[in-house]
Amino acid sequence: MSLALRVLQPQRSFFKNLALLAQYRELLVTWTYREIRTRYRQSVLGLGWTVIQPVFQMVVISIIFGNFLRIPSEGVPYPVFAYTAILPWTLFSTSVASAVPGVISNMDLVTKIYFPREILPLSAILARLVDFAVASVVFVGLMLWYQIPLHATVLYVPLLLAIQMLLATGIGLLGAAASVFLRDISFAVPMAMQLWMYATPVIYPMSVVPERWRPLYLLNPMAGLIDSYRRVILDGAAPDFQYLGASALLSILVALVGYYNFKRLEATMSDVI
Repeated sequence: MSLALRVLQPQRSFFKNLALLAQYRELLVTWTYREIRTRYRQSVLGLGWTVIQPVFQMVVISIIFGNFLRIPSEGVPYPVFAYTAILPWTLFSTSVASAVPGVISNMDLVTKIYFPREILPLSAILARLVDFAVASVVFVGLMLWYQIPLHATVLYVPLLLAIQMLLATGIGLLGAAASVFLRDISFAVPMAMQLWMYATPVIYPMSVVPERWRPLYLLNPMAGLIDSYRRVILDGAAPDFQYLGASALLSILVALVGYYNFKRLEATMSDVI
Protein backbone atom coordinates (compact mmCIF):
# COMPACT_ATOMS: atom_id res chain seq x y z
CA MET A 1 0.00 0.00 0.00
CA SER A 2 1.43 3.37 -0.99
CA LEU A 3 2.29 6.05 1.57
CA ALA A 4 -0.34 8.37 0.07
CA LEU A 5 -3.08 5.83 0.73
CA ARG A 6 -1.85 4.93 4.19
CA VAL A 7 -1.70 8.50 5.46
CA LEU A 8 -5.27 9.14 4.34
CA GLN A 9 -6.53 6.42 6.65
CA PRO A 10 -7.34 7.15 10.31
CA GLN A 11 -4.33 6.56 12.54
CA ARG A 12 -5.65 4.63 15.51
CA SER A 13 -2.40 3.61 17.17
CA PHE A 14 -0.45 6.10 19.28
CA PHE A 15 2.87 4.66 18.09
CA LYS A 16 1.75 4.66 14.45
CA ASN A 17 0.91 8.35 14.82
CA LEU A 18 4.38 9.03 16.21
CA ALA A 19 5.96 7.01 13.42
CA LEU A 20 4.01 8.99 10.84
CA LEU A 21 5.08 12.25 12.46
CA ALA A 22 8.71 11.07 12.26
CA GLN A 23 8.25 10.53 8.51
CA TYR A 24 7.25 14.18 8.21
CA ARG A 25 10.11 15.50 10.37
CA GLU A 26 11.56 17.50 7.48
CA LEU A 27 8.25 19.31 7.12
CA LEU A 28 8.26 20.02 10.86
CA VAL A 29 11.75 21.54 10.61
CA THR A 30 10.81 23.56 7.53
CA TRP A 31 7.60 24.86 9.07
CA THR A 32 9.43 25.77 12.28
CA TYR A 33 11.93 27.79 10.26
CA ARG A 34 9.04 29.46 8.45
CA GLU A 35 7.47 30.40 11.80
CA ILE A 36 10.71 32.03 12.93
CA ARG A 37 11.30 33.85 9.65
CA THR A 38 7.79 35.20 9.07
CA ARG A 39 7.28 36.38 12.65
CA TYR A 40 9.98 39.04 12.37
CA ARG A 41 10.14 39.55 8.61
CA GLN A 42 8.87 43.16 8.57
CA SER A 43 9.90 44.06 12.11
CA VAL A 44 12.50 46.77 12.66
CA LEU A 45 13.83 45.21 15.86
CA GLY A 46 13.36 41.61 14.75
CA LEU A 47 14.57 39.16 17.37
CA GLY A 48 15.13 42.13 19.67
CA TRP A 49 11.47 41.83 20.66
CA THR A 50 12.25 38.47 22.26
CA VAL A 51 14.50 40.35 24.68
CA ILE A 52 12.33 43.43 25.16
CA GLN A 53 9.26 41.53 26.38
CA PRO A 54 10.81 39.61 29.31
CA VAL A 55 13.15 42.49 30.23
CA PHE A 56 10.28 44.98 30.33
CA GLN A 57 8.27 42.54 32.43
CA MET A 58 11.23 42.08 34.78
CA VAL A 59 11.68 45.83 35.22
CA VAL A 60 7.99 46.43 35.98
CA ILE A 61 7.76 43.49 38.37
CA SER A 62 11.01 44.48 40.10
CA ILE A 63 9.79 48.05 40.67
CA ILE A 64 6.35 47.07 41.94
CA PHE A 65 7.00 43.85 43.83
CA GLY A 66 10.69 44.20 44.62
CA ASN A 67 10.88 47.86 45.66
CA PHE A 68 7.39 48.85 46.78
CA LEU A 69 5.77 45.64 48.03
CA ARG A 70 9.07 44.12 49.21
CA ILE A 71 8.29 40.57 48.10
CA PRO A 72 11.01 38.27 49.55
CA SER A 73 13.57 37.04 47.05
CA GLU A 74 15.45 34.59 49.29
CA GLY A 75 18.65 36.64 49.44
CA VAL A 76 18.96 37.03 45.68
CA PRO A 77 18.74 40.47 43.98
CA TYR A 78 15.10 40.76 42.97
CA PRO A 79 15.74 41.42 39.22
CA VAL A 80 17.68 38.13 38.98
CA PHE A 81 15.12 36.35 41.16
CA ALA A 82 12.31 37.55 38.90
CA TYR A 83 14.04 36.99 35.57
CA THR A 84 14.96 33.40 36.51
CA ALA A 85 11.21 32.69 36.52
CA ILE A 86 10.09 35.15 33.82
CA LEU A 87 12.35 33.56 31.21
CA PRO A 88 10.89 30.02 31.35
CA TRP A 89 7.41 31.38 32.04
CA THR A 90 7.55 33.52 28.89
CA LEU A 91 8.64 30.48 26.90
CA PHE A 92 5.71 28.50 28.27
CA SER A 93 3.03 31.16 27.84
CA THR A 94 4.10 32.23 24.34
CA SER A 95 4.42 28.60 23.25
CA VAL A 96 0.83 27.88 24.25
CA ALA A 97 -0.46 31.17 22.82
CA SER A 98 1.26 30.45 19.49
CA ALA A 99 0.20 26.80 19.29
CA VAL A 100 -3.52 27.25 19.96
CA PRO A 101 -4.32 29.15 16.72
CA GLY A 102 -1.83 27.00 14.78
CA VAL A 103 -4.49 25.04 12.88
CA ILE A 104 -7.11 27.71 12.24
CA SER A 105 -4.50 30.21 11.05
CA ASN A 106 -3.51 27.76 8.28
CA MET A 107 -7.00 26.83 7.12
CA ASP A 108 -6.18 26.83 3.40
CA LEU A 109 -3.34 24.40 3.90
CA VAL A 110 -5.37 22.08 6.13
CA THR A 111 -8.22 21.78 3.63
CA LYS A 112 -6.02 21.16 0.58
CA ILE A 113 -3.36 18.58 1.43
CA TYR A 114 -2.76 15.89 4.01
CA PHE A 115 0.03 15.95 6.56
CA PRO A 116 -0.02 15.32 10.31
CA ARG A 117 -1.89 18.39 11.55
CA GLU A 118 0.04 18.46 14.82
CA ILE A 119 2.98 19.82 12.85
CA LEU A 120 1.31 23.25 12.88
CA PRO A 121 1.09 23.74 16.67
CA LEU A 122 4.35 21.84 17.24
CA SER A 123 6.29 24.12 14.90
CA ALA A 124 4.90 27.18 16.69
CA ILE A 125 6.12 25.77 20.00
CA LEU A 126 9.58 24.84 18.69
CA ALA A 127 10.02 28.30 17.18
CA ARG A 128 9.68 29.81 20.65
CA LEU A 129 12.82 27.99 21.74
CA VAL A 130 14.78 30.41 19.56
CA ASP A 131 13.21 33.33 21.43
CA PHE A 132 14.14 31.65 24.70
CA ALA A 133 17.77 31.22 23.62
CA VAL A 134 18.08 34.87 22.59
CA ALA A 135 16.45 36.17 25.79
CA SER A 136 18.79 33.95 27.83
CA VAL A 137 21.68 36.22 26.82
CA VAL A 138 20.22 38.93 29.06
CA PHE A 139 20.05 36.46 31.93
CA VAL A 140 23.74 35.68 31.53
CA GLY A 141 24.42 39.42 31.66
CA LEU A 142 22.40 39.76 34.87
CA MET A 143 24.29 36.91 36.50
CA LEU A 144 27.59 38.59 35.63
CA TRP A 145 26.41 42.04 36.75
CA TYR A 146 25.29 40.78 40.17
CA GLN A 147 28.28 38.43 40.41
CA ILE A 148 26.18 35.32 40.93
CA PRO A 149 28.26 32.19 40.34
CA LEU A 150 27.28 29.48 37.91
CA HIS A 151 26.72 26.14 39.64
CA ALA A 152 27.11 22.64 38.25
CA THR A 153 23.43 22.07 39.02
CA VAL A 154 22.62 24.18 35.94
CA LEU A 155 22.96 20.84 34.11
CA TYR A 156 19.43 20.10 35.35
CA VAL A 157 18.07 22.87 33.11
CA PRO A 158 17.68 20.70 29.95
CA LEU A 159 15.60 18.24 31.99
CA LEU A 160 13.40 21.07 33.27
CA LEU A 161 13.03 22.43 29.75
CA ALA A 162 12.03 19.01 28.43
CA ILE A 163 9.31 18.64 31.07
CA GLN A 164 8.10 22.18 30.43
CA MET A 165 7.93 21.64 26.67
CA LEU A 166 5.90 18.46 27.22
CA LEU A 167 3.41 20.49 29.24
CA ALA A 168 3.27 23.27 26.63
CA THR A 169 2.82 20.70 23.87
CA GLY A 170 -0.06 18.98 25.64
CA ILE A 171 -1.90 22.22 26.37
CA GLY A 172 -1.11 23.60 22.93
CA LEU A 173 -2.50 20.52 21.19
CA LEU A 174 -5.63 20.53 23.35
CA GLY A 175 -6.19 24.20 22.63
CA ALA A 176 -5.41 23.89 18.92
CA ALA A 177 -7.93 21.08 18.48
CA ALA A 178 -10.61 22.78 20.58
CA SER A 179 -10.18 26.16 18.86
CA VAL A 180 -11.15 24.59 15.52
CA PHE A 181 -14.61 23.99 16.96
CA LEU A 182 -14.78 26.98 19.30
CA ARG A 183 -12.85 30.03 18.06
CA ASP A 184 -13.27 31.89 21.36
CA ILE A 185 -10.52 29.75 22.87
CA SER A 186 -7.83 31.59 20.93
CA PHE A 187 -8.99 34.88 22.45
CA ALA A 188 -9.23 33.47 25.97
CA VAL A 189 -5.71 32.00 26.06
CA PRO A 190 -3.76 35.25 26.74
CA MET A 191 -6.04 36.09 29.67
CA ALA A 192 -5.77 32.54 31.01
CA MET A 193 -1.97 32.69 30.79
CA GLN A 194 -1.93 35.96 32.73
CA LEU A 195 -4.06 34.49 35.52
CA TRP A 196 -1.97 31.30 35.52
CA MET A 197 1.20 33.34 36.07
CA TYR A 198 -0.13 34.68 39.37
CA ALA A 199 -0.88 31.10 40.45
CA THR A 200 2.79 30.25 39.80
CA PRO A 201 5.79 31.39 41.90
CA VAL A 202 7.05 33.87 39.32
CA ILE A 203 6.91 37.08 41.36
CA TYR A 204 7.16 35.37 44.74
CA PRO A 205 9.04 32.34 46.13
CA MET A 206 7.46 28.99 46.85
CA SER A 207 8.22 29.55 50.55
CA VAL A 208 5.37 32.08 50.89
CA VAL A 209 2.81 29.38 50.04
CA PRO A 210 1.53 27.83 53.32
CA GLU A 211 2.53 24.20 53.78
CA ARG A 212 -1.06 23.03 54.12
CA TRP A 213 -1.90 24.45 50.68
CA ARG A 214 1.15 23.16 48.80
CA PRO A 215 -0.29 19.79 47.71
CA LEU A 216 -3.14 21.68 46.03
CA TYR A 217 -0.77 24.38 44.77
CA LEU A 218 1.49 21.78 43.14
CA LEU A 219 -1.37 20.60 40.94
CA ASN A 220 -0.08 23.48 38.83
CA PRO A 221 2.86 21.79 37.04
CA MET A 222 4.58 25.11 36.39
CA ALA A 223 4.86 25.73 40.14
CA GLY A 224 7.28 22.87 40.68
CA LEU A 225 9.16 23.73 37.50
CA ILE A 226 9.70 27.41 38.35
CA ASP A 227 10.81 26.47 41.86
CA SER A 228 13.24 23.96 40.33
CA TYR A 229 14.72 26.56 37.97
CA ARG A 230 15.51 28.81 40.92
CA ARG A 231 16.99 25.98 42.96
CA VAL A 232 19.36 24.72 40.27
CA ILE A 233 20.41 28.12 38.89
CA LEU A 234 20.46 30.44 41.90
CA ASP A 235 20.88 28.14 44.90
CA GLY A 236 23.21 25.57 43.38
CA ALA A 237 20.97 22.83 44.76
CA ALA A 238 19.24 19.88 43.18
CA PRO A 239 15.52 20.27 42.50
CA ASP A 240 13.05 19.22 45.13
CA PHE A 241 12.22 15.92 43.46
CA GLN A 242 8.85 15.74 45.15
CA TYR A 243 7.86 19.02 43.49
CA LEU A 244 9.56 18.18 40.21
CA GLY A 245 8.16 14.65 40.16
CA ALA A 246 4.62 15.99 40.49
CA SER A 247 5.28 18.45 37.66
CA ALA A 248 6.78 15.74 35.46
CA LEU A 249 3.92 13.29 35.97
CA LEU A 250 1.28 15.95 35.30
CA SER A 251 3.15 17.22 32.24
CA ILE A 252 3.44 13.73 30.74
CA LEU A 253 -0.25 13.11 31.42
CA VAL A 254 -1.26 16.40 29.81
CA ALA A 255 0.97 15.71 26.79
CA LEU A 256 -0.55 12.26 26.27
CA VAL A 257 -4.13 13.49 26.69
CA GLY A 258 -3.46 16.46 24.41
CA TYR A 259 -1.95 14.34 21.66
CA TYR A 260 -4.64 11.66 21.91
CA ASN A 261 -7.46 14.18 21.66
CA PHE A 262 -5.80 16.10 18.85
CA LYS A 263 -5.45 12.94 16.74
CA ARG A 264 -8.98 11.85 17.62
CA LEU A 265 -10.38 15.13 16.27
CA GLU A 266 -7.94 15.50 13.39
CA ALA A 267 -10.12 13.74 10.80
CA THR A 268 -13.00 16.21 11.28
CA MET A 269 -10.93 19.40 11.33
CA SER A 270 -10.99 20.07 7.59
CA ASP A 271 -14.78 19.64 7.53
CA VAL A 272 -15.34 22.14 10.34
CA ILE A 273 -12.83 24.67 9.01
